[in-house]
Amino acid sequence: MARLQSLVGRHLDPARLRRDVPLAPYTTFRIGGPADALYDATTADDLANAVSACRDAGVPFFVLGLGANILVGDRGFRGVVIRNLARAFHFDGPVVRAETGAIVQDVILASVRRGLSGLEHYIGIPSTVGGAIWQNLHFLSPAPARERTMFIAEVFTSAELLLENGRRATVTRDDMAFGYDDSLLHHHRHVALSATFSLAPGDPEVLHRILQENLAWRGARHPWLEIHPSAGSIFKKIDGVGAGRLIDQCGLKGRRLGDAQVSHLHANIIVNLGAATAADVRGLIAVIQRAVAERFGQHLEPEIGFVGEF
Repeated sequence: MARLQSLVGRHLDPARLRRDVPLAPYTTFRIGGPADALYDATTADDLANAVSACRDAGVPFFVLGLGANILVGDRGFRGVVIRNLARAFHFDGPVVRAETGAIVQDVILASVRRGLSGLEHYIGIPSTVGGAIWQNLHFLSPAPARERTMFIAEVFTSAELLLENGRRATVTRDDMAFGYDDSLLHHHRHVALSATFSLAPGDPEVLHRILQENLAWRGARHPWLEIHPSAGSIFKKIDGVGAGRLIDQCGLKGRRLGDAQVSHLHANIIVNLGAATAADVRGLIAVIQRAVAERFGQHLEPEIGFVGEF
């Protein structure tokens, strides 16, 4: 691709640009065909430069974090997948500023070591900081009642974005228009470069207890990614009712198509039993949608993103 060749050397470090790279190893589903090119962006400025270079050259691109909450097509991605490895973060008292490639779990553990509270509720969820603010990361916490969904927007204060017009801008919580599984980033082609969170003093002993409780609670209800790869929840809630409840009532736990299977632990999660393809997953999604529509008259809308060619 001539446009892709124009990026090499002049705009992107050729040592970090690889051709024809299978994407399955870079997703939590372990599914996906090859990208024309994969570029490792190691700083926020490098990420901004890579995105701008692709835009200027008219080359399609996709920014990839930990690869959760997405399904990559079996035919892969035509263009450049920019892998966000900008993982630096630092503390200024109770405030933490993190590049968007930083892994949420790393930031959580560093916060707990400093006796800072606010992020411990999201332990065990595979996400970068960028993915967390993209999706307004959330979890039922704290134990034992688990009556409230806690959102990362509650501790978010600002972010630096590379806007779709090429400018950089700092935005506030209000600007981000956070919702359930939603944010400003869903509706514009802005790219988040860094984010700032305001935490509060906390008792490290209590924080460690919350980490352990949340990991145990999540582990009992979600398949382990190391054993059964998945993308997390497949469908959005309907009027506050979890999709998993509707799917379970249709008797679909354990339903299998190829090596894609509705999890026995959580009916809103499809797992890869080892050799699942994107076609298997899409086919199983259609089976689930038809069953729920026939029984409840409801249309389940996917929560995950579909990336590339299917």
